[in-house]
Amino acid sequence: MGILMPKKVKHRKWHKGVSKGIENRATELNFGSFGLKSLDTSWITARQLEAARRHIIRYMKKGGKLWTRVFPDKPVTQKGGEVGMGSGKGAVDHYVVAIRPGRIIFELDGLKEDVSKEALEGAGNKLPIKTKFIKKDGI
Repeated sequence: MGILMPKKVKHRKWHKGVSKGIENRATELNFGSFGLKSLDTSWITARQLEAARRHIIRYMKKGGKLWTRVFPDKPVTQKGGEVGMGSGKGAVDHYVVAIRPGRIIFELDGLKEDVSKEALEGAGNKLPIKTKFIKKDGI
C-alpha cells in the first residue's frame, strides 16, 4: 500500500492552524469491536500511521479486519537545509492528520480481546500521542 497521501488536494499548501478542544467526530466504535482512542492533541504523520498499521497487521495473521478511521490529508512544508529567511514557503514535505483527544484512530474486529489489546497497544506505542484501548459495550 505504501505511504498514505491524498491523490489531489484543493490547496497545495495549507496554514498550520490551531488544534484546540476535544474531538466531536469519530468518538464511538462504528465498525469493529475494539479500538484505539487518542488522549492527546498532535499531528500524526503518514509514516507513523503506516508503522502502527503494520504492527496491527502482524498480529492479525489471516483472521480479523482492520479499519483506519483517520487519513493524513494536511500537507506540511519544509524548506531545504541552509536556506535563508524569506523567499516564500517551502515545498510540501509530508502529510499529517491533526488528532484531538477522543478520536478513534483504528478499529479492529475478528480477534480475541487479549490479542486485540496487545496489537492496538503496540500500535499506540508507535504514535506520538497517549492512546487507550477501548471495546464495544456488551462485550
